[in-house]
Amino acid sequence: MISSGFFYLFALVTCLSGLMVISSRNPVHSVLFLILAFFNAAGLFILLNAEFLAMLLVVVYVGAVAVLFLFVVMMLDINFSELREGFQKYRPLGLVIGGILIAELIATFFEYSDMSTKLPAQQGVHNTRALGQVIYTDYIYLFQLAGLILLVAMVGAIALTLRRRSGVRRQVISEQNSRTRQETIRLAKVQSGKGAEETGQ
Repeated sequence: MISSGFFYLFALVTCLSGLMVISSRNPVHSVLFLILAFFNAAGLFILLNAEFLAMLLVVVYVGAVAVLFLFVVMMLDINFSELREGFQKYRPLGLVIGGILIAELIATFFEYSDMSTKLPAQQGVHNTRALGQVIYTDYIYLFQLAGLILLVAMVGAIALTLRRRSGVRRQVISEQNSRTRQETIRLAKVQSGKGAEETGQ
């Protein structure tokens, strides 16, 4: 009875937080509601006896991704009027994609319920070990492909946000490697009690 009450509480707060993420006009508030949704989803994982996934959700998503989003949103100079115009422009496409995702989730739910009735439960295997066995045996290529896609996305984000600003010196590796010792080191004889500028070196 108590676990079912916590389940409905966590599920309700997660759904409400998800709605506030997409409906909030302030991006900072959206990120904060996203963090709240992550915490409640971690609570749902704990109720399912998946403590490893709960801690992974808190450490990775709340501790890294959500905080990174918050810093990016607060540091970037975002024109919110243009951002809202873009939302209105692509709303029909977003609704279509959202409908497809919801249909996939419903199909996955029914498929999982059928598989859970057919497959016998493994006794004596901890959920962390079972998760590792599934990821690194059956889905190893897909797991590596997901990591490669995330790497490409990270490099692309860095390349898109790299800006050339006047007065800011950039690091050029080829110029640093081609410098000679005479160009980089200057020997100066400094007199006692005086600096190099005062001695004219």
